[in-house]
Amino acid sequence: MNVIIESYFFILILISTIFIAWVYFFLYMLRSLKKSPKLESFNHLQNRTNDNYLPKVSVILPARNEEKYISKCLDSLFEQDYPNFEIIAVNDSSSDKTAEIMYKYQNKSSILTVLNAGFKPAGWIGKNWACHQGYLRANGEIFLFTDADTIHSPSVLSLAIEHLIEQKLDALTVIPRLLCQDIWTKITLPVIWSISYVKYSPLRANNPKATTGYFFGSFYVIFRKVYEAVGTHEAVKSEIVEDGALGGIVKKAKFNLRVVRGEHYVEAVWARDFSTLWHGLRRLMIPLYHQDRINASLTTIATFFLLLIPFISLFIFPFLSIMSNFNTSGKDILLLVNLNTIALIGLSSAIQSKYILFNSSLYSLASPIAGTIICLAFLSSIIDAKKKEIIRWRGRGYTINTSQHPLL
Repeated sequence: MNVIIESYFFILILISTIFIAWVYFFLYMLRSLKKSPKLESFNHLQNRTNDNYLPKVSVILPARNEEKYISKCLDSLFEQDYPNFEIIAVNDSSSDKTAEIMYKYQNKSSILTVLNAGFKPAGWIGKNWACHQGYLRANGEIFLFTDADTIHSPSVLSLAIEHLIEQKLDALTVIPRLLCQDIWTKITLPVIWSISYVKYSPLRANNPKATTGYFFGSFYVIFRKVYEAVGTHEAVKSEIVEDGALGGIVKKAKFNLRVVRGEHYVEAVWARDFSTLWHGLRRLMIPLYHQDRINASLTTIATFFLLLIPFISLFIFPFLSIMSNFNTSGKDILLLVNLNTIALIGLSSAIQSKYILFNSSLYSLASPIAGTIICLAFLSSIIDAKKKEIIRWRGRGYTINTSQHPLL
């Protein structure tokens, strides 16, 4: 009997701790959504009369097997109202029609230069090598790095440069609207976004005293002199999550980096199907494991407790009730705390789904499935961490041998 009662107290403490954690996540998320700076809050550069004031921007666009997306991306870049920019599109050894499409666009406009990244040297990740090759051909004072599956509004570059100049920043990254193309991503991304929002909130990244720093690969602008000062993409040549790593280096070097919300100005595809979702989640955990195994293991365990224990507990309560004479009020308190925890998980997911991803909040009903996918992906990452070609990304297999900088 004492064992059963002790089990009750253990579960009560556990569920209460998880509940407090979710209260913190939820309140911090609401505060962050309300107070994070937005791209549209700044003046438009078209208000300026002297275009000579505007620095030249080099848009560096790496692409590998992106025939489905590259046209929309280039169309959106050509429509930018910023008057002084060039586009360096880098074909990263594509095996589809990506390069062919790029060259067709090059024939239409002199602002576009197409490069072939060529052979990737040992120790380089393909995208990082492509970005570096784009940098070597770029002529701008400011670089915009973006992905081929990104769509930009016509004013986003002007707004970003205005923000960069007016706030005396060294670098700026825009949080995009992440497009969810399959049901698995629609139910999973809001949950992973909810638990990662605390650590990677713009409020934390924009705090000079905090160590958090990152870029979104879909859109970040950086002054050439700053990019060169931190070592260019060569400094993160072996990083799988290169945008997070490069942003971290910029922040660590004490440069002025800012993260702003821009869901109405930039759209990007995070995962295209279950396979890319799965490897995308593994892509977050594996670098952390190679950087700090204990931290990665604890993160995986904590994720399991935060996302799945409240749902698993619903099946444990009836069993404990049958096996013990624990007072009814104690059982009711335990059940109430647990149900409130589940409600917070669902509500957090619903808010993320509706207001950040612009999808139906009903996807939050599948939070237990989302939690299961996330936990299994993290667990499999740790189990497989020493295997060759542990991650498949954009048609390439990667083996992790160096420390990485995750964005989670």
